[in-house]
Amino acid sequence: MPTIDRDKVCWIILKAREFDAKTAPVEEDYGSNPIDEDMREILEDLPDDPVEEELKEFINTLTEDEQVELVALAWVGRGSFGPEEWAEAVAEARRVHNDRTAEYLLGMPLLSDYLLEGLAAFGLSCEE
Repeated sequence: MPTIDRDKVCWIILKAREFDAKTAPVEEDYGSNPIDEDMREILEDLPDDPVEEELKEFINTLTEDEQVELVALAWVGRGSFGPEEWAEAVAEARRVHNDRTAEYLLGMPLLSDYLLEGLAAFGLSCEE
């Protein structure tokens, strides 16, 4: 059973959804007023994206144990391990742990879905 604070996981899920919703910029430097463009640049994946930086910073401030469990939870959510294999998932995540956990997790296109599924595998959710 995961011991990482569920509120932390749910915050990451929320931010990962914002990050995943980003699209390629239509026009790099169109110079018009954001209001006139219906604030579309908020949805564009720009190099200085504050959501990505906020997520990386948050994940990097987690303890090593929390980072390991977060990776293991994502693996359970994507089906690489079952909930009954939690100890094995954590052991493998600990074995491969390095200082690039945030980059690894943000490289998962369905991170928010994997974490939600991982929580659900243990009867947990962000709804409670």
